[in-house]
Amino acid sequence: MIDDERPLAGIVASYLSRAGFDTSLAFTGPDGVRSAKELDPDVIILDLGLPGIDGIEVCRQIRLSSDCYILMLTARADEVDKLIGLSVGADDYLTKPFSPRELVARVNTVLRRPRRHAHGTQAAPPREFGRLRVDAEGRDVWVDDEPVGLTRTEFDILDALSARPNTALSRRQIIDAVWGAGWVGDDHVVDVHVANLRRKLDDPPADPRYILTVRGVGYRMGPGRS
Repeated sequence: MIDDERPLAGIVASYLSRAGFDTSLAFTGPDGVRSAKELDPDVIILDLGLPGIDGIEVCRQIRLSSDCYILMLTARADEVDKLIGLSVGADDYLTKPFSPRELVARVNTVLRRPRRHAHGTQAAPPREFGRLRVDAEGRDVWVDDEPVGLTRTEFDILDALSARPNTALSRRQIIDAVWGAGWVGDDHVVDVHVANLRRKLDDPPADPRYILTVRGVGYRMGPGRS
């Protein structure tokens, strides 16, 4: 957990420890970046307002070397702060004040995400959508045979959509597939991650090849085109 509010960080750490997690604390942006590199954590709880460098820049730097789950905390109600945090690679956010129990529940939910198919099963071939290929087994994505770097959440959304091509999925269905059925929050978090996906896949929303918007519903995976 990277947060300069030491009492809050201590409370959250105690809840996480009681839930069975090994937890480390950092109280400044630079210390958080160093700790992330040294410890290689599964989950980072990252405050937006940090001394040294802010949470946005911390998230950006961590994303250069880590695919861990990042949950951003913000004391600001301004939606722009949340969107910027997600655009640099955060997976989810909570607005302060929050319930430590809810935070622990979100951590438990993300760690239950399946990462790979069971060993010994026959690997499925990559899914192809025109110039786009999605390897669900290896969690790899290519456009025109060039690898595309996605965050864990971005890949999981693409995996959910590409597993059911031409099927419209609601935001809630995507959340259930990616965050888990117990997730509580603003379902428009999906829109921000889809926007990031489209940018990385060179898939402009005005003329999409892969991820199509279904008005009033959500999104579906298109066939792709040259």
